[in-house]
Amino acid sequence: MRLSILSLLALSLLAITSCTKDEEETPAPAAPAGPRLILKFHFDSTQVRLNNLGQPSSVPAGRGAYSPRFNKMSAHYVEFAPTATTQLGQGDVVYFAPETTMGGAQAIDHDLGIQVGNGQAFVDIPLSDLAPGTYQWLRVSLAYQNYDIRFYYNDIGYMGTIASFIGYSTYIGSYLVHDSTVTVNANKLQGYWAFEVHNPPLPQAVFDGQAPGTTVVNPIQATSPIPAGSCVVTGAFASPLTITGNETEDVVITVSLSTNKSFEWVDVNGNQRFDVETGFETIVDMGIRGMIPIVE
Repeated sequence: MRLSILSLLALSLLAITSCTKDEEETPAPAAPAGPRLILKFHFDSTQVRLNNLGQPSSVPAGRGAYSPRFNKMSAHYVEFAPTATTQLGQGDVVYFAPETTMGGAQAIDHDLGIQVGNGQAFVDIPLSDLAPGTYQWLRVSLAYQNYDIRFYYNDIGYMGTIASFIGYSTYIGSYLVHDSTVTVNANKLQGYWAFEVHNPPLPQAVFDGQAPGTTVVNPIQATSPIPAGSCVVTGAFASPLTITGNETEDVVITVSLSTNKSFEWVDVNGNQRFDVETGFETIVDMGIRGMIPIVE
């Protein structure tokens, strides 16, 4: 028996109504319940300036150095290490930013990195992602930093922004320095930088280059070394962090980074100013000068 047009319309309307009702009644996935593990950056120009081995360090003769005003930072890797003999990667790795082979060799994918400012969280995950245990050390591999510095041209001071890539290797599509976008579409090794002049007195507004490397502070280098060319900064908790697995509140950690004279150059004329009259004085270091993890 053939159904009438009215019957078909009624059946169709019933089917549509049923689908709509089912869709409306399907609840959205709930956010994971339970406490969170939150890590936030803090940039401190007064924090002790350390060398690669975690010892206090002054600016070498013949060098100039500046404490930048930080805008953004991104991290590539976060690991909680139980002891000073825990080898890199053998602790509890709770965060690993995306990598890519678009530039050939494996590299950090800058386009997918999370860039945050002072006091902002760069990791916010369920606390259950950190295994129960006691941790004395935190390792954070830094990838990208963006900050403002003062420079001089014809004895007049101006402001500029530096974007620097301090991870082991980074694939960069394009990136914003201050107002200008730089396109790369290639891998760049640790120490690649670009500098943009604000309200430029110079004929050219944006410059880029390659520093030989960066300082990477690791106080336990003797017992738990990190590979050359990486940027895994290591810092000790004031008191070991103990996770039981029964926590009911968030664990919030401020990752305090020393920016104390972290931007360093060859000071050709010895005036302790970053001069650009005859081209840039050579940039030699852009590494963070220490890390203190503080449990709030």
